[in-house]
Amino acid sequence: MNILILGAGRVGESVAESLVSEKNNITIVDSDPSRLMDLQARLDLKVIVGNGIQPSVLAQAGAADSDMLIACAASDETNLVACKVAHERFNLPTTIARVRSPEFVENDPLTSRSTSFAVDHVVCPEQIVTSYIEKLMAYPEALQVLEFAGGILNLIAVRAVTGSPLVKHRLGEIPGLVPSCEFRVVAIFRNEKALSTLDGNTTIEHGDEVFVLAAAKDIHEVLIAMHNPSDPVRKLVIAGGGNVGLRLARSIALDHRLKIIEPRKSRCDYLASQLPTRALILHGDASDARLLEEERIGETDMFLALTNDDETNIMSALLAKQMGAAKVLAIVNRKAYADLVQGTQIDVALSPAHAAIGSFLTYIRRGNVVAVHSLRRGTAEALEGIILGDRKSSPMAHRRVDQIKLPRGASIGAIVREPKLQAADDQAGARNQILMAHHDTVIEPGDHVVIFVSNKKDIHLVEKLFQVEAGYL
Repeated sequence: MNILILGAGRVGESVAESLVSEKNNITIVDSDPSRLMDLQARLDLKVIVGNGIQPSVLAQAGAADSDMLIACAASDETNLVACKVAHERFNLPTTIARVRSPEFVENDPLTSRSTSFAVDHVVCPEQIVTSYIEKLMAYPEALQVLEFAGGILNLIAVRAVTGSPLVKHRLGEIPGLVPSCEFRVVAIFRNEKALSTLDGNTTIEHGDEVFVLAAAKDIHEVLIAMHNPSDPVRKLVIAGGGNVGLRLARSIALDHRLKIIEPRKSRCDYLASQLPTRALILHGDASDARLLEEERIGETDMFLALTNDDETNIMSALLAKQMGAAKVLAIVNRKAYADLVQGTQIDVALSPAHAAIGSFLTYIRRGNVVAVHSLRRGTAEALEGIILGDRKSSPMAHRRVDQIKLPRGASIGAIVREPKLQAADDQAGARNQILMAHHDTVIEPGDHVVIFVSNKKDIHLVEKLFQVEAGYL
């Protein structure tokens, strides 16, 4: 696929890194030559220096032959205009715009291809990060909580700890130890490496990062089986009142005891005007140990370091944890930093660009893929796809799970099946069925199948499983 990326910032760089290894032809446009030279030195892609809203620059970048434009520059206006120019001047088939403003959303007539800006899909990384953090607030034992099948099925990442019911037990013992709900362990990472094979004799050890697929209604029980139960999150401190901090605060301020630490006085005034009076705005430096002590940070259920500076986030999160904060999360943009601190005293090191990458990949993946989540900072991936066709035209339709040829390290975790009822009146209130995949489970056309891939280099093989032969109608 020929993909044109506008913007070589953190989001554009992450998208390029994710796609360039998948045999795509990538061209990236940015006005900063030094940033482009750095990317070209590390990645196999083409770079163009210039303003991406200018038709001449887009023409030089190959817009006429591109299959997709991903506009992820820093400015909403630039991204929207670039999509419009690409559509009107070059008839580019698919346009995706990264937009910060909540005024522009997916499927809004204002952004649609047939009206103003000719945007096929809108992605807001700040909103994705906010939703990501809210899930971790709801399930504080988890490292990640990701949704499939409209939210009825979740993929959970959790750090196994000594004393929980399943640690030191084999996977084959799980049904007897947790009989009240069914779930499937799809991957275990031990010492930062995925176990190559999982079977009934695989034992869960203390410190393992375990990925589990379960129905949303069973999340709490699954987490407690792997991790000691945590108290509900009631008291929070947010370090950084920028876009993400403010967006999150607006969402949670009414239901939580919230403090925001912000170093800019003018921004503090703005935050105070935007949030309920019960939210306490503090003017200060979140990495100031004295300030954290004065605010009794040790009594905090969750400390969220959400500034734009990695070093400040890491240092303030480490201080908060040392002082007794129950759980700490830090936004860390540099991958090397995230790899270094994840799983240490910092419970979650979150890269906004990597959190958002799945939304871009959903529109890029071939086959009938409807949801994608990038995992472990881009090294692994989970995909949800719809099975179409029949046994002749589809690699998965009407086949048992053990008959499907998966790449090494990939596994079918769960299947979501729509109810098949005869009477139309019976359809009301019917719920989709969640099936945890076993070797003899038969996949049917119309099923939503979730596949976990531990090695991202094998994604193209998994994509083919969701494709049907060209002659199928």
